[in-house]
Amino acid sequence: MSSTHLSPWKAGSLLFGVLGILSCAGCARTSASRTQPQPPTVEVAGVVRKNVPISSDWVGTLQGYVNAQIQPQVTGYLIKQDYREGSYVHKDQVLFEIDPRPFQAVLDQAKGQLAQAQAAVGEATLNVNRDIPEAEAHAIPQMQLETDRQQKLGAEATVTADKATVEQAELNLGYTKVRSLIDGIAGVAQVQVGNLVSPTTVLTGVSQVNPIKAYFEISESDWLRMAGKIDPSAANSSSTVQSIPLHLILSDGTTYSYVGHILFADRAMNLQTGTLQIVGAFPNPRGILRPEQPATIRGITEVERNVLLVPQPAVMQLQGSYQVAVVGPDNRVNIRTVQVGPQTGTLWVITQGLEPDARVIAVGAQKVQAGMVVKPVPYTPAAGGN
Repeated sequence: MSSTHLSPWKAGSLLFGVLGILSCAGCARTSASRTQPQPPTVEVAGVVRKNVPISSDWVGTLQGYVNAQIQPQVTGYLIKQDYREGSYVHKDQVLFEIDPRPFQAVLDQAKGQLAQAQAAVGEATLNVNRDIPEAEAHAIPQMQLETDRQQKLGAEATVTADKATVEQAELNLGYTKVRSLIDGIAGVAQVQVGNLVSPTTVLTGVSQVNPIKAYFEISESDWLRMAGKIDPSAANSSSTVQSIPLHLILSDGTTYSYVGHILFADRAMNLQTGTLQIVGAFPNPRGILRPEQPATIRGITEVERNVLLVPQPAVMQLQGSYQVAVVGPDNRVNIRTVQVGPQTGTLWVITQGLEPDARVIAVGAQKVQAGMVVKPVPYTPAAGGN
């Protein structure tokens, strides 16, 4: 009977092989742990619930509160411009002067004719006063007295007509100084000194710009939401309803510092565009706003109460539908189809499809799928966001 004995070399080889097998098994486990994917990190935000003012933007044009077109009332040669273009002028301030000499000559002539007519009245009065006692004494025919009386009446009528001629000549002479009709900013002169002007000639324009009007068109749906807040009886009074504040967005994207209000709505809808013209007014103490300046008018049309809002980046649009990625308590993703309302600031109103306590993915929704486990972190809005 024999026993098996391993040599020291064989025993060492066997031990080395066992250790190698165990080492490879450990490497496999380490490799497997390294290849297992980690949950993606996403930024989540809670659903906000609050009252939201719903605003609309409308394209508008600014106009002077009052616009006066300056035209002469007489025909003549322009001899002087008395204002600086673009400057502020006052009512009755002289803006232009027309050569007054022809009108002065007409006035002098009218006054001369009036003096002659008044002299004729005096002579006719003397004749009547002289003829009365003589006619009573039958020294002259009664017919002569009646003739003198008619001549006196005719002379008095001539005086009345000549007085009117003098008044008209004085008015025409005064019209040679063309004055501003309102307080406001005067525009560029449309004529030059030396031009022959007439009542059809536009010399310049003057606009009252504080306050300044804003004309804009709103849709029928906006009008239906706003109609109850506009008082048509207050359009021309100081008690204009201020329940719909207006904000002016300038062309550089900034918001004008003064808040405006609605003056009135137009009489009828525009059948071609389906819109209604609204006229608002904005304070303009520094004259920044000018007539014909384009602007965007923003107004609050209604307030929706207890609505749900999520950050705008959380809403994904896909073929006309809207989806939101919701993270459950187990950090597993659920894709929800939602109904959306208007946008307000950096938030989006959700009208259907979300619960008030839901957590939505605001950043990273594009890299997740339904059922995927994620690592949520708080959402950080971009700089300037609400």
